[in-house]
Amino acid sequence: MATVDTAVNAIHLVFAGVWAGSVLFVARGVMPAARNGELDAEPLRGLIGRFRTWSRVSALALFLTGGHLAGTRYTAETLLGTTRGYLVVAMVVLWLVLAALVEVGSGRLDDGLNERKVRDPARAATPLFTAAAVAAVALLAIGGVLL
Repeated sequence: MATVDTAVNAIHLVFAGVWAGSVLFVARGVMPAARNGELDAEPLRGLIGRFRTWSRVSALALFLTGGHLAGTRYTAETLLGTTRGYLVVAMVVLWLVLAALVEVGSGRLDDGLNERKVRDPARAATPLFTAAAVAAVALLAIGGVLL
């Protein structure tokens, strides 16, 4: 059983890093270029579409692997009665926040790209992606504390 837990933990960490890294890249790499008009609508739509797909895959993978890890490492009492348990609950809340911010931000951006606009939708989506980046870093930090 230890091999399964190790594999699940490794998958969880890889998807966490990929998701957080991609959110940071979009927030600090793609959005500034889009706001400055350096990107065209069609390529940006493709990039955001792939980002959104991988974000959803990552969120699902983290939900499944995190559920397994929490289920094997914690009881209801330890989740709701210890500092480590509170950190796990905080991670679940941040996971929901991150997923929602990415969905709303990419949706807001995609709506504008459908109208062949780039700068205004990028300006509208930037605060959401910035908040998502903060949530992603917070998730990684809490995860580091729990290791």
